[in-house]
Amino acid sequence: MGAERKKWLLTLFSAAFLSLIILLFSSISAFSFSKPFPSIVQQGSHYAPAFGYFIWGERGDCDRIFRLLLAVYHPRNRYLLHLSVEASEDERRRLSALVKSVAAIRAFGNVDVVGKPDRLTYMGSTNIATVLRAAAILLRVDRGWDWFISLTAMDYPLITQDDLSHVFSSVRRDLNFIDHTSDLGWKESQRFQPVVVDPAIYLARRSQIFHATEKRKIPDAFKVFTGSPWVTLSRSFLEFCILGWDNLPRTMLMYFTNVILSQEGYFHSVICNSPEFKNTTVNSDLRYMIWDSPPGMEPHFLNVSDFDQMVQSGAAFARQFGKDDPVLNLIDEKILKRGHKRPVPGAWCSGRRSWWMDPCSQWGDVNIMKPGPQAKKFEESITNLLDDWNSQSNQCQ
Repeated sequence: MGAERKKWLLTLFSAAFLSLIILLFSSISAFSFSKPFPSIVQQGSHYAPAFGYFIWGERGDCDRIFRLLLAVYHPRNRYLLHLSVEASEDERRRLSALVKSVAAIRAFGNVDVVGKPDRLTYMGSTNIATVLRAAAILLRVDRGWDWFISLTAMDYPLITQDDLSHVFSSVRRDLNFIDHTSDLGWKESQRFQPVVVDPAIYLARRSQIFHATEKRKIPDAFKVFTGSPWVTLSRSFLEFCILGWDNLPRTMLMYFTNVILSQEGYFHSVICNSPEFKNTTVNSDLRYMIWDSPPGMEPHFLNVSDFDQMVQSGAAFARQFGKDDPVLNLIDEKILKRGHKRPVPGAWCSGRRSWWMDPCSQWGDVNIMKPGPQAKKFEESITNLLDDWNSQSNQCQ
C-alpha cells in the first residue's frame, strides 16, 4: 500500500511539474509574440514622405533581393520585387515565401513579387520598359508614396529608412534626383548615333542587342541628355511619363528604343525637355560608387577597405557589392543595426532586442521617425545639393 501511494504521489507530482513547465512556456510565448499593435499608415503632405521601391535581379539573386528588401524595409513604403525571366519558378516561389515569412510584411501587405517577369537585355531598351512597368504597378497599387527608387540586387543602403524619411521631410516633393548632362562627349558617337535593336522585345530566347549597319544624326527636335541610370523620381514626374497627357514621354520612348543603354538617357531627356519638370532636377543619383578614369561599363566592387569612405560620403545608397561580401555585414552592424534575416529596426519597432526575438515582430506607431547618426551626413549632402539647385546653376544644362 505504501509503495502504491508513493507511485501515485510521484505521478501526481510529475503531472503538476509538467503542467507548470507548459504554463511557463505559454506565458513566455504570449509575452514574446503578442499580437502586434495595429498601426494605421498615415500618408500625405502633412506626414513624413514614403517611397516606392523597385528591386530587381537576375537568376540566382533571390537571397540578395531579400536581404536588400530587409535593409530598406519600412511599413510606410511600398515595394515591388522582380526576378528576370531567366530565374526559375522555384526561385520566384522561394522569394515569395521569404517575403511572407516576415511578420510586418504579412501584416502591412506592402511587398509584391512580379509573377510574370520581364525579359531583359543588358544594354537594351527592355530595361526602360521594365522600370516603366514597375512604376505603373506601384502607381496603381498604392497612391501614397512620394518618390520612386530603383535598386538592383547589387545595391545596398548606407542609411536607415528613418534617416531617409526624416531628411526628405524637408525636401519639396516634386523634386527629382537625377544625375544628368547635355555634354554627351564620347557617348554621342558610341551610344546615340548607332542604331541598335533589343531582341528581347520580340524573341522568347535570350540574346544580345545587334547593330544596324548605318548610324543616325543626333536629334534636333529635342535635346538629348545622359547620366546615371540610378534615379530617385517624384511621383508627379512618373505620372507624367506613364499617364502621358503630353506626347513627349512617348516620343522619347520611341527614340530611345534603339539607343544603347537607354536607361542612361530616357528619363534625363524627358525631364529636361519638359517645361513643366525641367526645373525640378537635382543633379545627383544619391549613390556612392568608385569608377575608373575614364569610367568603364560598371563601377568597382566595394569591399571592407571602402567602408570608411562610404560612411563619410553622405550618400543614401552604394553599389556595387559582391554576393554576401563581408562589407555588407559591416554596414548591417555599424550603420543599420540589423540582425541576421531581420528588418532594420526603426522607431516603429517596439519589441525587445535579443538574440531570439526580432524587435520588428511587434510595432507601435509606424508614422514616427527616429533618425540615427548617419542621418546628419546625409542631411548635409542634401542641403548642399539643394543649395546648388536653388542657384539654378546645375539644372538641365
